[in-house]
Amino acid sequence: MPIENPARTGTAALVGRYARLVKYKFVLDFLLALVVVATALGPAALADPVTLTVLLLFVVGMLGVLAAVMTLDDVTGLKDGSDTENYLRVPDTALRPVKRKPLLTGELTVDQAQRFGYAGLIWGALWWAAAIAVSPHKEPWVLAVTVLLITTSVQYSWGLKLSYHGLGEATLLFSASAFVIAPYGLATGELPVLVLVQGLLFGFGQLMISGYSNTNDIPGDSAVGRRTAAVVLSERGNRVFLGLLTAANLLVVLAPAAVGAIPWWFAAAVLPFMALRTAQYAGFLRTGDPLPARSKGIAAFRVVVLCTVVANVAAHAAGWPF
Repeated sequence: MPIENPARTGTAALVGRYARLVKYKFVLDFLLALVVVATALGPAALADPVTLTVLLLFVVGMLGVLAAVMTLDDVTGLKDGSDTENYLRVPDTALRPVKRKPLLTGELTVDQAQRFGYAGLIWGALWWAAAIAVSPHKEPWVLAVTVLLITTSVQYSWGLKLSYHGLGEATLLFSASAFVIAPYGLATGELPVLVLVQGLLFGFGQLMISGYSNTNDIPGDSAVGRRTAAVVLSERGNRVFLGLLTAANLLVVLAPAAVGAIPWWFAAAVLPFMALRTAQYAGFLRTGDPLPARSKGIAAFRVVVLCTVVANVAAHAAGWPF
């Protein structure tokens, strides 16, 4: 049952509830995808009014899509009881505070959240349709990625509930990566290997946060039939799975660098991230505690974005091959 808190009144309080509903800190993290795209394009491309307009339309629509994804995930979590199990039946901690769930605390109703989520999805679809209309690059693969992004990202735990059927990890990896790939494609009609790598690093960054979060949520997810990898696999199998994801994340850089598909400067730039990602998994193996590993995953995600942005800016300034 939700925690009954005295309802605060006022516009600021209401905005605060919806901000927590959409996990505004994670929305800000996802918006970093557009920073990656902008620095990959470089100053010359950004000086083009059409390119800049496409990116602005995409980011406005992205706010709605992300709001819908986060909101409808919480609606499902309340309805099936998984959030109750994962947040209310365990100690409230700074790493997973219950206050980030205003549906659980009774500050918002399911009807309010659902209306907000549907509105966000419609908002995102309209603005992305405008971005496609303005873009001169309507290659089939660009349109396919953009349409799949808006249709599958929200299905993670709502609608088709892909994460309940063993497809959550693949859905999250694709969706997070596509937040880099789709706007770059709409702006240029191209997908260089380096941009694909940067998109996958962005996607793995979110996937590795979710992997450890799902490990912490095994009891609640199992109780409601949510078939994440952490639920389906044994404890040892999940450790192996997280190790394989860690290795795959590193190979996203190391494999193309080894065959010369991406420039040397990018591989060198993300070395701090690779060290942090390795330390994250090693720490989890040592302690078995998924929440600190999840926090390290958030740090690793932000570090790889920072490394990517700095590398892109430096490369364009120095005239290095992109």
